[in-house]
Amino acid sequence: MRLEDLAEEIMRCEKCPLHLNRKRAVPGEGNPNSRIMFVGEAPGRNEDEMGRPFVGAAGKLLEELLSSIGLRRHDVFITNVVKCRPPNNRDPRPEEIEACLPYLKAQIELIDPEILVPLGRHSVGVLLGRIGEISIMRVRGRVYEVEVFGALRKVLPTLHPAAALYNPRLKPLIREDFEKLRSLISSGLEGWL
Repeated sequence: MRLEDLAEEIMRCEKCPLHLNRKRAVPGEGNPNSRIMFVGEAPGRNEDEMGRPFVGAAGKLLEELLSSIGLRRHDVFITNVVKCRPPNNRDPRPEEIEACLPYLKAQIELIDPEILVPLGRHSVGVLLGRIGEISIMRVRGRVYEVEVFGALRKVLPTLHPAAALYNPRLKPLIREDFEKLRSLISSGLEGWL
């Protein structure tokens, strides 16, 4: 399967009730050969309108953070655990995450990134295999080498950019985590963007 075919399948998905209220599903976008994949939690209102991940204020901050470490949006791949917007931006429910998980698994297998950067506790829980048990403040900024969907990958959890917008005191922490990502990139992973 190609990434484009998977995106079309996601756009037609009716596996859970979230499809009933969406304007557009948000499959994800970016460099299909990137060694880095950012995984958010779920689309928000702007993403639902445009069918693209991280296009609102949180997306602007994500782009600033990428730029601060010498990356651009199109250098990486950006997606979400849940591909449709939950009503009123509520947290995704376990059954919604379960319904969407095969899509994330397929994206990770197709892109085969070396580094996964989950943004927020739901995506961290999914990628570290501990849904509902994760304290984002305990795990953020650490590099985990774990098996994710059958392959050993580095996972660098960080806060969701929206959290830093709601609470500006968190901004230095997310910047610190992106500096950790820069270090990871420069620690010998040649030609991987």
